[in-house]
Amino acid sequence: MEFFKNVNVDWMGKAKYFVALSAILLIAGWTAILKNGGIKYGIDFRGGTLVYVRFAGPAPVDQIRKGLAAAGLADSSIQTISDTVLSSGAQNDVVIGLDKKGEGDESLDAGKQAILDALHKTFGTAADGKLDFNSVSKDSLAGYLIQKDPLLLGSTAADRYNQLAQRLVAVRDTEHSGILTSFDELKNVDGASPAVISSLNSGFVLGNFAIRNVEVVGPKVGAQLRRQAFFATLYALAGMLVYIAFRFEWVYGVAAVIAVFHDVLITLGFFALFHYEISLTVIAALLTLVGYSMNDTIVIFDRVREDLRLMRKDSFPDVVNKAINQTLSRTILTSGLTFLTVLVLFLLGGEVLRPFSFAMVVGVVVGTYSSFGIAAPIVVWWNKYRGQGTAVSVGSAADKRVMAAARR
Repeated sequence: MEFFKNVNVDWMGKAKYFVALSAILLIAGWTAILKNGGIKYGIDFRGGTLVYVRFAGPAPVDQIRKGLAAAGLADSSIQTISDTVLSSGAQNDVVIGLDKKGEGDESLDAGKQAILDALHKTFGTAADGKLDFNSVSKDSLAGYLIQKDPLLLGSTAADRYNQLAQRLVAVRDTEHSGILTSFDELKNVDGASPAVISSLNSGFVLGNFAIRNVEVVGPKVGAQLRRQAFFATLYALAGMLVYIAFRFEWVYGVAAVIAVFHDVLITLGFFALFHYEISLTVIAALLTLVGYSMNDTIVIFDRVREDLRLMRKDSFPDVVNKAINQTLSRTILTSGLTFLTVLVLFLLGGEVLRPFSFAMVVGVVVGTYSSFGIAAPIVVWWNKYRGQGTAVSVGSAADKRVMAAARR
């Protein structure tokens, strides 16, 4: 499929505008990074505790902040999550983050417990020593039912109550998003007789929030993950440099790697401008971006190599322009569809996937234009510097032998 035919755009003549745009984006992004004190890492890189909490209504952020401050956790971060999901409507979630303090796993456990205690104290869910049903685990619920034995099962109670507890927790989490407002909402659960409902009503309270998930990462693990992410990206770039240098010429490999570095640096700058954290999922997006951008660049370089054999008397910039124009329809088709996909993921994919999809949205756009706006001009400028202005003087040794054989 071709969107454009007989395109004749002087891309190399406009290279200075692409370079100027890249310079502006790099300066703006890295100014924001320096202003913020460096790249902002997520909990999985810097170490600490994340507690995901869902409320029955709109999350009372001010009340949460006051409760944490009263517990000595004033430096905790609170992030609201208010995604509109197609089937379930608005959710009322917050993520409470606490950086790691002290040494050892004990400090991490203490931080997690301090957040949980502050929430329970603030919202008064532990009335008269009763457990909060919205936060109780399956095993704790099964233990309670076995002890109370509301169905009078006697010695056969354990298996039956374990299965019943699993069904009750599943209904709470899947059908009611982890928040029950009345025990009557469990009446339709298989095995939940009036005696069971009455026993739950007397032994539990229903808090207005539920702990959805807790993530704890130690600082040593975070540092190791940072180091591994850095080397993974570096190894990917080195491998691509070697491949392109072998497949084409070394200058092509250097140009492609510089363009990929350019894409990653601009994407990181956008993360600082929009206050997103760098997490493991973002590293996955950056590695995806590296491969995607490199693929676009290789397609153009491969077409340049083919046109060098056909346009031996033309100037090298004209050959590169023609190669870019010939692949323009392919670039728009693949990049455009990819951009629309990741844009939908960014808008509707939820808060957890938002940093990943944001990196892909920025990366697809930047990676596409860097292929013809950064990588290709570098090759042209290098060959101009070497004084190789025509197509016949450019190319690998193998290509030159092929062209010489063709002339004979």
